[in-house]
Amino acid sequence: MKEENAIKDIKTTNTLLLIIVIPLIFYLLKLLSFIFIPLILSMFIALLLSPIMRLLTMIKVPKAISVFVVVLVVLGFFMLGGELVKLSSNEILSSDSLFFEKAETKLVDLIVSLEKFFGIERLQGESFIKYYFQSDNIMESFGSTFNFIQQTLSITLMTAFFVVLLLSESINFEKMMSTTLFDRKFSSVRTFIKIEKDIIKFVKVKFFMSLFTGIGFSLACLYFDISFPIFWGLFAFLINFVQMIGSVISVVLLSLFAFVEIDPSSTLLFFILAITLVQVIMGGILEPIFMGKTFSLNIITVLIMLMLWGYIWGIPGLILSIPITVVIKIILEQFPNTRVIAGLMSGHGTTVVNPWKKK
Repeated sequence: MKEENAIKDIKTTNTLLLIIVIPLIFYLLKLLSFIFIPLILSMFIALLLSPIMRLLTMIKVPKAISVFVVVLVVLGFFMLGGELVKLSSNEILSSDSLFFEKAETKLVDLIVSLEKFFGIERLQGESFIKYYFQSDNIMESFGSTFNFIQQTLSITLMTAFFVVLLLSESINFEKMMSTTLFDRKFSSVRTFIKIEKDIIKFVKVKFFMSLFTGIGFSLACLYFDISFPIFWGLFAFLINFVQMIGSVISVVLLSLFAFVEIDPSSTLLFFILAITLVQVIMGGILEPIFMGKTFSLNIITVLIMLMLWGYIWGIPGLILSIPITVVIKIILEQFPNTRVIAGLMSGHGTTVVNPWKKK
């Protein structure tokens, strides 16, 4: 009896400690976000680049040269992205000034209609810009924009630094797992391989689905004669990496832009239906099919993790929430006591099963 009571007391103590420690961990993650965001982001980037590193190692390329080659590949990818941004910027800057005048007129009409609906009264002749955007608010927005650029630059530089350390194996993620989580090397290696495989699969599927979504948006803009098709395609591609929320934002913003440019008619309705159909096909049908059942996550888990990591880390948290959840789920699957939690995260009983998948 004494032994049973002692075991119960230990379990109770461990549970209470867990309840205290978990909020503390999340608080530290939020407080030290300037370190943890680049570290976690660099781990996922290093996982994506690890197949290239292994290939270079197999052909006996020195480690330093291998890291240099991979860095050049990444820089080339960013230069390509920069050229696309430059192209879309030139597209906007070279547009006719009449478009902006038309957009301003429609925007004013829309704001006036909303003011009448909500009973907001402005002085006659007063500009809505002066009414809604006071000088103090404008200065605050400039300050917040500057801080955002500064934080983005800092995170980018730290991420690049951590990626180089990970690729050169100055920081070894697999060894960290074997020393902190697993008591056997085989378990850590097996888990690391599964994490790498699933993360690469997730990013590949997400990249191509986002790419085809962006292409679909650009083609829809060209067909319906909507301005800035390259910009909207690039925007849809980038924002689609924010799981669930990004697809809604891209459709809503482009629909509002089309409303400003096109007179409300059947053309506007068909355009909104077209871009919505692109999102549904890519994000709602093809993406789950290509991800596969083994990678599935409960929709409730996805929403909770989006809210949690979005609250802790903001936009980077929204982007990293699903990869982090996948890693947590894979690790929980390795321990008998936590497999039930991993099963709930996987969505057993609530996952949308692919009807075309062969059993």
